[in-house]
Amino acid sequence: MRNFAVVSNMMDVASNSQWRDLRRFTDRPSKFAHPAFEPGEQNMEMVHKCKVLVVGAGGLGCEILKNLALSGFKRIEVIDMDTIDLSNLNRQFLFREKDVGKSKAEIAAAFIESRVDGCSVVAHNCKIQEKDANFYRSFSIVICGLDSIVARRWLNDMMCSLVHYDGNGDVDTSTIIPLIDGGTEGFKGNARVIYPHFSPCVDCTLDLYPPQVNFPLCTIAHTPRLPEHCVEYVKVILWEKEKPFGDNTLDGDSPEHIEWVFQKAAARAEEYGIRGVDIRLTQGVLKRIIPAVASTNAVIAASCALEALKLASNIACPLTNYLNFSDIEGVNFSVVALEKEPGCLICSRETRSVEIPAGEKLSYLVEKLKTEFQLRNPSVHSSDNILFMLNSLMPQMEPISKSNMAKTFSDLGLSNGDEVVVADESLRQTITLQLKFV
Repeated sequence: MRNFAVVSNMMDVASNSQWRDLRRFTDRPSKFAHPAFEPGEQNMEMVHKCKVLVVGAGGLGCEILKNLALSGFKRIEVIDMDTIDLSNLNRQFLFREKDVGKSKAEIAAAFIESRVDGCSVVAHNCKIQEKDANFYRSFSIVICGLDSIVARRWLNDMMCSLVHYDGNGDVDTSTIIPLIDGGTEGFKGNARVIYPHFSPCVDCTLDLYPPQVNFPLCTIAHTPRLPEHCVEYVKVILWEKEKPFGDNTLDGDSPEHIEWVFQKAAARAEEYGIRGVDIRLTQGVLKRIIPAVASTNAVIAASCALEALKLASNIACPLTNYLNFSDIEGVNFSVVALEKEPGCLICSRETRSVEIPAGEKLSYLVEKLKTEFQLRNPSVHSSDNILFMLNSLMPQMEPISKSNMAKTFSDLGLSNGDEVVVADESLRQTITLQLKFV
């Protein structure tokens, strides 16, 4: 169990001492310091004035907020669209049972402000997509503590879009806003520092993030082999077929919905002689839950906050540029210097080509976008037509899209070297791909 008393006492001491120990580090020379570092009171003032945005107020976000406040940052904002669930309380230590059902961002901000004198935390209870470029441009540092690859990619796209180029085609470094990204899964985690358009971005290293697990429909419907297949069958097929709660969509946080799915999944598992279906597995499949460990969150959050402190005060050289942490068999830290991906869809200025075997159908490209590019629900447009779009806002496109999936590119009027425009919910703006038939 998390020792809440220790954390609370730390925050009380910090608010009373006004970060006394930190001043010793920002006011003295060090062989580890950044070349631009000059000891003095001004370094702590730079930290005080630095405006930081924390994206996500879950387990990792709570730790990051606490660390920033205790490190001397006074101008913090936090954005999160979620509300507090009972299951959050074992690792998201800024929340209490009385807070269940309330906004994570608002409760976390109020908790920090109540414990650390002089620290202002502004909460935004909304999706990150609801904020425009001017909002993100107003910050000196953005720290990402999300558990969603889609949201992480969108944020990365936004930060890259804020960068300008000068007349010579070089990056205007004054427009770069550092993005610090942290992520955890069980006893493993990572932290990285991204300088948009200057160092590798999230999409440059997309293969580091595992694609979301999806089970083939034919398997879950006809030949289930795993307990997960039984739950997925109820989620995908039975829920729409039987409509146990009317037209309500399946809610992974609703005890009634989870219980119904569990009972149906258990019955199907018994029919096929499959063991292992229980409430915990059912909820895990429904919510795509990634196991979270408080100690891992604490380590990665400390790394993220330390990088923010380095950037704000020049007290030390920032991470170059990807830190990996593992606590499975002993404790291991390693740092790797990742490289930019030539032709990256987001931070490269080159047109990306996509290789397609000659004679293949549009379905090949759509599947490639989902697997290789990790897009969730891509739509594909040619210069004058919509080729593929499955969108609830345009249901009339569904029969056309399904018909086009069986057509070759020549049937669709496309030839080698032609370009298609791709849109997806994980992308802030559309991307252009050049077709290369091989």
